[in-house]
Amino acid sequence: MAIDKNYFIHESSYVDEPCEIGEGTKIWHFCHIQKNSKIGRNCVFGQNINVANNVSIGNFCKIQNNVSIYEGVTLEDYVFCGPSMVFTNILDPKCKYPQVGAQYYIKTLVKEGASIGANATIVCGHTIGKHSMIGAGTVVTKDVPDYALVVGNPGKIVGWVSEAGKKLKFDESGIAFCEKSKKKYKLENNKVEEIQ
Repeated sequence: MAIDKNYFIHESSYVDEPCEIGEGTKIWHFCHIQKNSKIGRNCVFGQNINVANNVSIGNFCKIQNNVSIYEGVTLEDYVFCGPSMVFTNILDPKCKYPQVGAQYYIKTLVKEGASIGANATIVCGHTIGKHSMIGAGTVVTKDVPDYALVVGNPGKIVGWVSEAGKKLKFDESGIAFCEKSKKKYKLENNKVEEIQ
């Protein structure tokens, strides 16, 4: 095992230079961090993670085994990526007509606190809303609102969750309370917001 600066990189992993890795981050077995990527503080990368060139990852993210984060994908703080979930960055890949380079990549934004389940697929060009949850095996083909619970293929909203990931039950006035996060939420016009 190798320790470098104030973050941890397992000796079986490769980190290309230049890149930025925040304090307290742990990068485990067989990972590859490519150049010009930025990884925040206190992240945990499981086994066999690939972070492509120019990718930005926030603080306190957890990336489980066998995930590739391709150029054009941005993860904000506290994002969870389950085992073997898939990002894409080109809508029409063809070997005979290669599209190599950032000008071809379609951007995907995963907002703060979003969780993506194991084996889910995120089709590029969409935004995954803050604190939303994507169920295992789901295929996301459009934007996901904040706090949405999305499952299926194609993914559909089947409910709403709190910042802590608990399913919200709204009363007749559209208000829900989460015991775990100790926060209130309001559902209005098919959107959920945290309220005081």
